[in-house]
Amino acid sequence: MVITTAGAPLSSTAKGGQTQQTMARSGFTFPVYRAAQPRPVHSRLRMDFKQTLNLPDPDFTIPMRAQLGQREPEWQRAWNEADAYRAMQDARRNDPAYVLHDGPPYTNSAIHIGTALNKILKDFVVKSRHMMGFRAPYVPGYDNHGLPIEQAVMKKFAERKETPDLKALREACRAHAEEYIALQTTQFSRLGILGTWDHPYTSMEFTYEAEIIRVFKRLVEGGYVYRGLRPVLWSPTSRTALADTEIVYQDYVSRSIYVRFPLKSDPDGVFAGLEAVHCVIWTTTPWTIPANLAVAFHPELEYAVVAHEGAHYVVLADLKERVLEKLGWGDAPTVRTLRGREIENAVFAHPVYGRDSRAVLADYVTTEDGTGVVHTAPGHGREDFMTGQKYGLPVLNPVNDAGVLTEEAGEFAGVYYKKADTVVVDRLDELGHLLKAEDYHHSYPHAERDGMPVIFRATEQWFIRIDHADLRQRMLAHIDNPATVFVPESGRGRLRGMIENRPDWCISRQRPWGVGIPIFFGAESGEPVLDPVAIEAVASLVEREGSDAWYVRTPEEILPAGYQHPVTGETNFIKEADVFDVWFDSGSTAMCVLGGKVDPEWKEEIPCDLYLEGSDQHRGWFNVSLILTMACLGTAPYKGVVTHGFVTDEKGQKMSKRLGNVIDPVTTCDTHGADVLRWWVASVNFADDMPCGESLLASAGEHYRTVRNTLRFLLGNLADFEPSMAVPTSGIHQWVIDRANQVGKEVWAAFDEFDFRAAGTAIHQFCVQDLSRFYLDAIKDSMYCDSADWSSRRQAQTACYHVAKTLALLIFPILPHTAYEVWDRIPGQTETIFEARWPRLDATPSTLAVETLLRVRQEVFAQMEAWRAQAGVKDSQDIAIHLTVDLPTMQDLQSLEGLENLFRVAEVHLTESENEAIAVRFEPSTLPKCDRSRVRRPDVATVEYQGEQVQLSARDRRALGLEA
Repeated sequence: MVITTAGAPLSSTAKGGQTQQTMARSGFTFPVYRAAQPRPVHSRLRMDFKQTLNLPDPDFTIPMRAQLGQREPEWQRAWNEADAYRAMQDARRNDPAYVLHDGPPYTNSAIHIGTALNKILKDFVVKSRHMMGFRAPYVPGYDNHGLPIEQAVMKKFAERKETPDLKALREACRAHAEEYIALQTTQFSRLGILGTWDHPYTSMEFTYEAEIIRVFKRLVEGGYVYRGLRPVLWSPTSRTALADTEIVYQDYVSRSIYVRFPLKSDPDGVFAGLEAVHCVIWTTTPWTIPANLAVAFHPELEYAVVAHEGAHYVVLADLKERVLEKLGWGDAPTVRTLRGREIENAVFAHPVYGRDSRAVLADYVTTEDGTGVVHTAPGHGREDFMTGQKYGLPVLNPVNDAGVLTEEAGEFAGVYYKKADTVVVDRLDELGHLLKAEDYHHSYPHAERDGMPVIFRATEQWFIRIDHADLRQRMLAHIDNPATVFVPESGRGRLRGMIENRPDWCISRQRPWGVGIPIFFGAESGEPVLDPVAIEAVASLVEREGSDAWYVRTPEEILPAGYQHPVTGETNFIKEADVFDVWFDSGSTAMCVLGGKVDPEWKEEIPCDLYLEGSDQHRGWFNVSLILTMACLGTAPYKGVVTHGFVTDEKGQKMSKRLGNVIDPVTTCDTHGADVLRWWVASVNFADDMPCGESLLASAGEHYRTVRNTLRFLLGNLADFEPSMAVPTSGIHQWVIDRANQVGKEVWAAFDEFDFRAAGTAIHQFCVQDLSRFYLDAIKDSMYCDSADWSSRRQAQTACYHVAKTLALLIFPILPHTAYEVWDRIPGQTETIFEARWPRLDATPSTLAVETLLRVRQEVFAQMEAWRAQAGVKDSQDIAIHLTVDLPTMQDLQSLEGLENLFRVAEVHLTESENEAIAVRFEPSTLPKCDRSRVRRPDVATVEYQGEQVQLSARDRRALGLEA
């Protein structure tokens, strides 16, 4: 059975009107066919024919050159004038809310590529939820207190050779923060992000500062707050305590030493009969040796007493060989073994001072490194402190706030702690107690803000009890709850580990720029006042006058008249000098902002739907927000946590000005456009670290142009179309509508799962594979050459209208500027893109015949290009194809109109086969070519047009009115 779609079947040998040549290739020859050329048409007629075509209207569509760098600011000004954000909120006033709560960036610099990425990801969430039909508010915020601003301000004072008093310093810090709030607001807005930029929340506005104090009041009421002398992370350079959230671990070289402690007392006689007994400790902090008060043994592990050169040394049996090798002692014999618990009552002598260093038991002693005997200084380590508390040891802290050893360190007084490493080692060597010293490379805590090493130092600080009222367990239960969303899922375990292992939170800082901790002390007793009445008096004052008032007003001016200390009855007070940790500021945002305390219009349900920040916030904002909100409200602040990685250069290296590999988002917006930057964000796997550079931005620009040019073509063919002209669709027109709906559902699902890359990929592939390479190519002949109001063309326009509208809606979260530009040109729109929403698309099945066509096309095109190259046929419109297919395939293809256009060839001939394999054969077409549409058709005839003899197909003759 043979069926033709363009006249009678061609003979496989028919070459009428053509020349045949041969071409040598790889040692054999094959024919090269040249299609017969039609008679030339007068150039004037070519122009006349062009004027009869329905070509895309360049004035109706979007420009080919986007010029985003110049045009986006113009559109943003229009958005601001129209209050686009308010329009979005008003359009969803009665819809359910989806609230992403913004973690506040620090206001000490311009935005960088990392903060830009963070805000763009948040905007993807907000805009996509808006398009899904949620009321999705976005209240941006800023974090304003803390050391970096203080340091920047002090640098300016130093340049002017000025020494500010506290009032001048705080005023300068506030002004500095205000400057960068304004700058960052402008820069974030330039990214196309909509929100309450005219009224962001800031941690230094008076109402917010007052609410920070009220959060503290709730903690006091709940019994979570205490003051204690404990080792805390301390920055000698900044002279302040730090929390774990302010620490990063970096490679560091310490001085590692093995030191012997002579046995001083053995009341249980466990070392009886042995001369010159010592225990051997190993430490990487020689400067803490002056603070040593004990040596720790594991109660259950076995210790070996090793004989060497007339003396005896106690080390962990499992570490003996390693220690002997390190000390160069060869095969020193073990003369006795003991369990750690047997040594507990022994007392050793401090290697410098000779004072008691008692043996204590501790489960944290490990077999992984060292000697199994742990140098214990209760003033310089958390575990050391806990062990010291158990044994009633004093908290010796012979280091001041600048990191200099004090008089308590005896002969080492006045030495900076790092220099003390060398001084102490030298002294131990002089005394004969140093067994070995060497450099040790390891990961060591540094202050995140200035990158300097920190130490553990025991000081009086304010803490939050993490285990009070089952707080830790309640937080872990929320993290473990399957209903709590983590993207990526690994974030659940990471946050869990942080909460499970974190110590009590040190919330006090010894700095001038922050919210003062609202605690009074009895002037005589020194007893702190932990009274909600007194704290509320401070909060009320700060709400009126700001946190500066704490430093200006006297206790008598702040406290109620006649106020007495609740415990001692005192009436004279002094104020706490410390300020809150800035993480306390930002950790309070849920209660301050979502709680509607700062602005009633911002009030939302707690927990909100989502927190989205960098992966470092597992130990930061996610962590402290959970602590404060769970402690104060009994609930978590968030239902879900999304985290992203960090931006690197294209080689995976950290960006730095020194390396010259920094990508500035503001410059990128000016050169490439914010939409191109946003497309790059949508193209990466944000859960991992993300490379960014000019070549990757250029690639994003190419993808963007593909989407833009697709929309440009769609709009260009809608200049003479209104929605009222839509007609029922079938065939490929119905298929592309169904396909657009299917892509819409895929994009919706991808955004719902925070898979922005999948959303962008689906949009791009739809534009490339389904539209540019198939549908738009297939309809060009009909769109351009059919009469304007023919049903065939109106079907194509109906489909283009639907696809353009769907695409504009789908790209809005990623490419808001382009969506705005396109939406304004789609015919018949009565609402703005900001008010529109994604339709709930039906699960309409695709037209199966078109799916068959696409499968066959793929097979045909896979072979056609090679045949064209061999045969020398430049234009696919000069080709006839012969397809041998099974009956179902042939029936599907027969059901579609215009197979020649669908395959972009002159002729398609179908032959039925009994098997499913597709056989393809190509030939040059001998059909005449139409002078108007430039396609070969069997019904092309010579007619007179405007005084010239021309060749026109029947369709073109009708379109020109030459035939009925």
